[in-house]
Amino acid sequence: MAISETQTTNKGYMLTDWRPEDPNFWESEGMRIATRNLWISIPNLLLAFSVWMVWSVVVAKMPAIGFDFSVGQRFWLAALPGLSGATLRIFYSFMVPIFGGRRWTALSTASLLLPAIGIGFAVQNPESSYMTFLILALMCGFGGGNFASSMANIAFFYPKKTKGNALALNAGLGNLGVSVMQFLVPLVITMGVFGAIGGEPQQLSDGGQLFVQNAGFIWVPFILVSAIAAWFGMNDIADAQSSFSEQSIIFSRKHNWIMCILYTGTFGSFIGYAAGFPLLMRTQFPEVDVLRYAFLGPLVGALSRAATGWISDKFGGGRVTFWTFLAMIIAVFGVLQFLPSEASPTGNFWGFFACFMALFFLTGVGNASTFQMIPSIMRQEVPRLMPNLDEDAKLKQSARESAAIIAFTSAIAAYGAFFIPKMYGTSIAITGAPNGALWAFLGFYAVCAAICWIFYSRKSAPVPC
Repeated sequence: MAISETQTTNKGYMLTDWRPEDPNFWESEGMRIATRNLWISIPNLLLAFSVWMVWSVVVAKMPAIGFDFSVGQRFWLAALPGLSGATLRIFYSFMVPIFGGRRWTALSTASLLLPAIGIGFAVQNPESSYMTFLILALMCGFGGGNFASSMANIAFFYPKKTKGNALALNAGLGNLGVSVMQFLVPLVITMGVFGAIGGEPQQLSDGGQLFVQNAGFIWVPFILVSAIAAWFGMNDIADAQSSFSEQSIIFSRKHNWIMCILYTGTFGSFIGYAAGFPLLMRTQFPEVDVLRYAFLGPLVGALSRAATGWISDKFGGGRVTFWTFLAMIIAVFGVLQFLPSEASPTGNFWGFFACFMALFFLTGVGNASTFQMIPSIMRQEVPRLMPNLDEDAKLKQSARESAAIIAFTSAIAAYGAFFIPKMYGTSIAITGAPNGALWAFLGFYAVCAAICWIFYSRKSAPVPC
């Protein structure tokens, strides 16, 4: 009877009967629908990350095509998408329950056309001002905002037993957008991909030429296809609908703020390192063709996130997160040993690179484990905080709060995309080296490890997970 009911109830784009924790419903109908939504969500999120982080590559080529901005100005261009993306995530966090996951995914993906097309035209005009590029960098934050709504949306579709893995796949394969961009853009800017309609190349002093406009234009057809696929292929969930005031209860939840700190340590590090990695390598190892290697860091981080979600489902997110932070401390210390110094003026690029690859890998593991923790925490906290609810209402409330917290923590953590490149720039400006920024990151990971141990991973933790 339950199967018959769901077959007649769930018609069209709105799912009015959604019970992922019911094994019969999940096997007969839920898993198929959830899987379809997940695999449409992933390419939309991948494109969002690609557009969000495109300045990390564009800034490295700007001097060659006649935009002679200072190192500080270029670090600002690399950092500003992180600032706007993180700020937009705060608002995007609450959009899925208000507008619906299908509609919001399609519209937010379509918004990426604005910075993609804008960059394509601006870099072709040698009269484009620094202010123009600042505005376009801020607009790339549309891509950063999408992550919060995408993760909140997918969280509603899956049961607790597979939620960690589903979120890891959505986020991890979506995070691949950074690596895809850092691999693809250096290739497409060397050729006239769009022929005459793509515009003339920029002439270089050595006689070569570049089509830097393709860094923006290359995403346009993919954005159009993905937005249409989301509109016609995804679903909205009736039970997920709620107003901002109903969702704002998370601001009174202590663990919302604690998880903001931990997720800043993992995802904030991933996206901040991805934004600053090409320019950091270029300033510290100028003899290296950094764009040949820059994409590998985000690639490692994204794949490790997608591939390790099951570890937290099996062993507990709190335990995995704690050990991840300890390993990140060791990795940052390793990076510091291989930077140029008085004792070693040229540094050791391959030692530096290997330690950074380890750091990217660990951020991916931590990204998956922290998001696995949130549903587990709220399934314990909601019954304690709202004992008058019946069991079904407790499940729905914990799912609603988990989705909102996942989205909101991702918003706060995204500020790492601004602060990490900016701290590199500030440290270099003050001391001539990025070491001060890296020591600050190491100290922050120590704080995160202590917080995780106190609240979640020790044997007598108040909320073990």
